[in-house]
Amino acid sequence: MHLSLNTEYSEVVAAAKRLAGRTRRTNVIVNQHLNDALGATLMLKCEHTQHTGAFKFRGACNALLQLTPAQRQAGVYTVSSGNHGAALAAAGQQLGIAVTVGVATNASPIKRANMQRYGAELIDIEPGMAAREAFVAAREPSGGIFVPPYDHPHILQGQGTAALELLQEYPELEVLLAPLGGGGLLSGTAIVGKQHQVANVYGIEPELAADGYASFKTGVLQPAMPPLSICDGLLTRVGEHTFARIKAWVDKILLVNDDQVLQAQALVWEHTQQWIEPSSATVIAAITRYPELFQGKRIGVIISGGNCQRANN
Repeated sequence: MHLSLNTEYSEVVAAAKRLAGRTRRTNVIVNQHLNDALGATLMLKCEHTQHTGAFKFRGACNALLQLTPAQRQAGVYTVSSGNHGAALAAAGQQLGIAVTVGVATNASPIKRANMQRYGAELIDIEPGMAAREAFVAAREPSGGIFVPPYDHPHILQGQGTAALELLQEYPELEVLLAPLGGGGLLSGTAIVGKQHQVANVYGIEPELAADGYASFKTGVLQPAMPPLSICDGLLTRVGEHTFARIKAWVDKILLVNDDQVLQAQALVWEHTQQWIEPSSATVIAAITRYPELFQGKRIGVIISGGNCQRANN
């Protein structure tokens, strides 16, 4: 797959124009106490305050806006642990498009309720990639349009608009960080980061879901690992479209463990009073685990979502 950075970036810019007035331009938090705790200057792009509580609304809306009238009439379907499904349902509600979601039986109740809130039809499937693929294959004859959670140019271009906004506001960033699940957010972030000459773009992945790390190391897509990590939004396999862009423009994939993620989640709450989901907290966990990469740097952090329950203290 031949990729041109200029062309890829122009598509993200086009997505931003398409999404103007539909997505929120989320705020950026710079918290001195958190910076002192981590030994770096962080700009937190607060996508947990985006419509439906996650960055996913950007890509879902960008994809639906490019369907033909006949495709819109046919309706769309997808598979999701929650955030993409809710985003697609909300965008579909705006545009008058029916949305069906195959959702794992162990999905977060908060995320399940979020999808239902926006009118999605939910169909239970077993956890894991095999069940997801079987659901998609079974729906194909229905005539509906499959809108993947991440592995499509329209999806990843929409996700890249978060980093675009961040770099428009803070053009002097030295590092960009994004979680890695299927790769939509990371690949879109990397396109924007490298076009803006950010020195290092890193993807962050849980150790218990490290197929992206293994794929990056070997140069060949690896299968998804069993869905064991608490980072439920990242328990999927990197896609072909996203992997091509990750190989081209991401500098490194860093791993964190679930204990580090929980500590990072608590650290962000302590200093900013923002409750973010474990998948989002991976980026903060990486800063604590790999200080040699981040000390003294100006770091842009995509806080990807906040759809989880805060424990009572």
